[in-house]
Amino acid sequence: MSRADRYVFPEGFLIGSATAAYQVEGAAAVDGRTPSIWDTFSHEPGRTWNGDTGDVACDHYGRLDEDLDLMARLGLDAYRFSLSWSRLLPGAGRDVNPAGAAFYSRLVDGLLQRGIRPIATLYHWDLPQELEDRGGWAVRETAERFAEYAALAVQQLGDRVHTWTTLNEPWCSAYLGYGSGAHAPGRTDGAAALAAVHHLNLAHGLAVPEIRRHARNDPDASITLNFHVIRGGDTEATRRIDALANRAFTSPLLRGRYDDDLIADTAAVTDWGFVRDGDLAQIAQPIDVLGVNYYSTVTVRMWDGAGEQVRNDGHKDAGGTPWPGSDDVEFLPQQGPFTDMGWNIAPEGLEELLLSLSEQFPDQPLMITENGAAFPDAVTFEADGPRVHDAQRVDYLRRHFAAASRAVEQGVDLRGYLVWSLLDNFEWGYGYAKRFGIVRVEEGTLQRIPKDSAHWLADVLAARDGSLR
Repeated sequence: MSRADRYVFPEGFLIGSATAAYQVEGAAAVDGRTPSIWDTFSHEPGRTWNGDTGDVACDHYGRLDEDLDLMARLGLDAYRFSLSWSRLLPGAGRDVNPAGAAFYSRLVDGLLQRGIRPIATLYHWDLPQELEDRGGWAVRETAERFAEYAALAVQQLGDRVHTWTTLNEPWCSAYLGYGSGAHAPGRTDGAAALAAVHHLNLAHGLAVPEIRRHARNDPDASITLNFHVIRGGDTEATRRIDALANRAFTSPLLRGRYDDDLIADTAAVTDWGFVRDGDLAQIAQPIDVLGVNYYSTVTVRMWDGAGEQVRNDGHKDAGGTPWPGSDDVEFLPQQGPFTDMGWNIAPEGLEELLLSLSEQFPDQPLMITENGAAFPDAVTFEADGPRVHDAQRVDYLRRHFAAASRAVEQGVDLRGYLVWSLLDNFEWGYGYAKRFGIVRVEEGTLQRIPKDSAHWLADVLAARDGSLR
């Protein structure tokens, strides 16, 4: 490993990888699991690339021991996974499914036995279909039921999990699921999207006390947000997108308010009557670490109404808008290079984001909970077996690790870095067409092939002397 691959991170800094239940588990109708909104959505014609679904995915459910051994061979400090609400509580009920609980218990025990810290995400977009049928995240009941689910999950695993993350990327759940229609449940209703924003925030606020009440090992409580790092120099467009994309979550979660400009920008869409007295105080629960997901930047300007509007925001066009109240903002093409998702590669954006969050919330520890890249990998067959030489991904990770290291040197309280993703998996609306994994999963056989990026990460972990200096 070259000198450029030795980074400055603090003692106890966690380096690992991450997955999500619907993307990797498979076993969709096995051992009592019932459908989530992604089961329903992916089976609707035209919703996903090639009609792909998560029915089998990577069969992480059936190949758990193999995957745990793989993580151990890579030397991961931590593994971030999510629980399937429908596997643990089938039918969105209140009775724990013994088979589902046993699977997650075996997962957590297997991680601990291999010296890997479990980081459990309660919700990574797979709402039980029964709750969507009653209104989904657009109604308050879902937040209340989420708190019940959190309590039951922590009762099952709350003596062994290192970190509990309430929600992954509520921006995607709300705006892509209820606004643009690109994600499950596929609705295109701006008012419902903004109601979902609030009820997701409320779900977090209701769940954190349940985590603290039922845990028996003093875990960290967290939430993971996908931040938009905004370029372009258009002050009004930047303000509007920052309000919808970033401050719609950080302000209530960390400051106990919705900002006045967000309310004003969206007044023609909703009156925010779903916010009740006491909600904001409930939402603003102290958290131990803020999860940061970062992939690329966006460049914006206000559309002047002349010519075709440019919508290069990095998300699939499914008929609606993920920008309620600000869908007159244009998203301009980025400067390359690009990943296979069409997202620009801008490691300096990660450094900028970490420094900005540290300045805004100086007492809030941070963790990079997702960062990675999709590239069209190819398998080569060599004397020692199949290999994937993913030089672009190695370079991507190298440069982003260096950006995170620079942020730490400038005083950012960064606690870890989790690479997305451990395995090639079901990439939501893109099905199996996009590969983010540091481990290839062969179509059909599901054979695991660690890529050069996995070996690179293992080398980074192995080279540490306690501080990575």
